[in-house]
Amino acid sequence: MYVGSHPLSMGNAYTALADDAEAGFWNPAGLVQWQGVKIAGSTKLSNRESYAFDSKCVAYSYRNVGFFWGNKIAPRVEGGDTPDFTYYSFARKLSPYIAVGGSVKFKRRHSCEYYQFFGYSPGYDLGVLWKPNAVSSGGILIQNMGDADRWVSIVTLGIAHEFSNRCLIAVDTAILFEDSISLDPHVGWEWQATRWITLRAGMSDSHPTAGAGIKLFMFKVDYAWIRNEKGNAHFLSGQMEL
Repeated sequence: MYVGSHPLSMGNAYTALADDAEAGFWNPAGLVQWQGVKIAGSTKLSNRESYAFDSKCVAYSYRNVGFFWGNKIAPRVEGGDTPDFTYYSFARKLSPYIAVGGSVKFKRRHSCEYYQFFGYSPGYDLGVLWKPNAVSSGGILIQNMGDADRWVSIVTLGIAHEFSNRCLIAVDTAILFEDSISLDPHVGWEWQATRWITLRAGMSDSHPTAGAGIKLFMFKVDYAWIRNEKGNAHFLSGQMEL
């Protein structure tokens, strides 16, 4: 794909792709899929008075290893406890077909009078990416390992297949370990309309998503629309490759 996939507009079906700067959030094993530095950020455009969402990250890969720093924050959520998490990730390619990666994520305090490089209450994610050939891939992400209440909170299994140079489909199934075990399905589709423009659509736990991306030289801009119980949400993200 020329433009590169985007998780939000593809129904959050991204575990087997993770081919962008945000891979540290979705599957850190994907950080080794390119060489160099990628800087990215995203923001929620609509209804920010009820709840907002912003993220930023930097990813670097050299030969068979990758590194990642990222931050996600959602101000003005109900209950007054601001979700604000900082990620530190590392990935390594074990063979031409398999890569593994791990993340440590810290929750940051609000309000705080100093910048928090780390935080408190660390959580741990473990990811695996398998690419048996140039058009197919599979991924596993184990989230929140070592939580005080349960050893694992979420396990996500993903597959993706590129049917041609213009069409890609990805499917994720998240297994949620709460009071009872439940499944959260995600499906994404991507079509390369031109060399620079990609169209996307998906379903995230029965909610529709859609979006588009454009890439010009080292810059990439993506738009995503998500429909859920609270209505429509619009997101804009940008990325620069160095």
